[in-house]
Parts: sequence; C-alpha cells; structure tokens
Amino acid sequence: MDSPFSPKGPRASSRKSDSSSLKEAIESLLRIYKLQAKYDETYLTAHWEEIMGKPIAARTQQVYVSNQKLFLQLDSAPLKKELMMAKQQLIELINKSSQQELIKEVVFL
Repeated sequence: MDSPFSPKGPRASSRKSDSSSLKEAIESLLRIYKLQAKYDETYLTAHWEEIMGKPIAARTQQVYVSNQKLFLQLDSAPLKKELMMAKQQLIELINKSSQQELIKEVVFL
C-alpha cells in the first residue's frame, strides 16, 4: 500500500537539473557578493592554531589579515625573532594551507 505522504510522479525521486549542492551555493554567494577574500581572512584567524601549532598559537596575542598582509602580535621576543627570520617560509605555509595566495607580507606588531 502506498503512503499518502510519499511524492508521486516523475520528479519525485530525481533532483532538479538546475539545483546545486549547498557547497556550490555558498561558494557562489561568496563570489557574487565579493565576500570570498574576507571569508578567507577570517578562516586564517580562526584556524591559526591548526596551521601554526599549539606552541606558536599559545604565544600569539593577536592575528588579523588586511589587504593580503598578516599582522601578528607575539608575547615572546625570541619567537618573534625566529619568525621574522623565517618570514618567507611562514607565508608559504599559510598559502599552502589555504590553497591560494592569501598572504603576501607578514607584519610583526
């Protein structure tokens, strides 16, 4: 016996051809409203500990991105000096984790 709640007809079990997945819809929305760059910047600050690791994240007081510049405030002078010397590797690590050229310069505060 058929259920009165089950849809019937040719379109009941098939997906519309013009529909898209949620991921595609969100990516399209970010692209249309030109929010992709801001989303990527926010992603970097939210996942700072995963990208750099707990020891560096514990010594980081402030992280933010503006115009492809990463601004870092650290509470450890030796760590700051070490990261300044490895600035290019830091940029490459961040860009690799974001799978795009998100950061071009690092500024230590």
